[in-house]
Amino acid sequence: MLDYKLVEAFAAIIGEGGFEKGARVLHLTQGAVSQRIKLLEEQTGCVLLVRSSPPRPTAAGRDMLRHYRRVRRLEEDLAAGTDRKRAEFDTLAVGLNADSLATWFFPAVNDYLDTEAVLLDLSVDDQAETLKLLKAGEVIGCVSDRADPVQGCRVEYLGDMDYRLYGTPSYKAKWFRDGVGIEEAEAAPILVFNRKDVMHETLLAEALGEHPVLRAPFYLPSSEKFPEAIASGRVCGMLPDQQAEPGLKRGELVDLLPGHVFTVRLHWHCWNLESARLAGFTDALVRAARSLLSQRP
Repeated sequence: MLDYKLVEAFAAIIGEGGFEKGARVLHLTQGAVSQRIKLLEEQTGCVLLVRSSPPRPTAAGRDMLRHYRRVRRLEEDLAAGTDRKRAEFDTLAVGLNADSLATWFFPAVNDYLDTEAVLLDLSVDDQAETLKLLKAGEVIGCVSDRADPVQGCRVEYLGDMDYRLYGTPSYKAKWFRDGVGIEEAEAAPILVFNRKDVMHETLLAEALGEHPVLRAPFYLPSSEKFPEAIASGRVCGMLPDQQAEPGLKRGELVDLLPGHVFTVRLHWHCWNLESARLAGFTDALVRAARSLLSQRP
């Protein structure tokens, strides 16, 4: 039988990113938290924690963390069912891609958050990477571009986000006066979210028939700032239709590759638990997302 006070200490260290921060959350000394981790590893016979900065769970530690968070979710549901007047909030850990956060996510969940005592612990990563957070037990659900369900989880289709390559009319006149060719694409300054982001390269390769080697990437890891940066005329970049529409209507942006679109199909993955709280959040998210995102077979 696990001692969940020990497991709670382990989860706090991972969640907060360090022994000192974990101890502060638990209102314990750092020495007491270290002792709890030692006892937990002795009881399980496994090394659960890589003592790095920040600490990282081992494979056994990830299994422990996943188990603890599932049990915690069920316990919180039980507490809510037996004490309806309690004022405490439940926290749902969710993995999310940056573009969804910048566009449709909060419009989709605002009504739910206004009526339920729920707080969110959002972890943001590329839509191709968020599923790793779910597999590691760091979140109870995530938005991902992957359709195949993870073992022990359910998956729901949310909708599509369509991206196009945009720039200002002045940018187009300077860099792509005679159209977008491979040489022009390789020389032009292009906005890139981070080094995991290959969306623009994929779209250019499809349009041009060969893969460009970008010589002037402008890295900006903020989806909210993409429209502003592109509207400055210094760079071009990929935007989802939701973000590009205002600039298009004002004549500030133009589609640099008409007829070419990069589509991301988004799915919601979550633990397959008998959790009323998780089920309620999932239903609200899926229903609203399907009204906000493009729907295709």
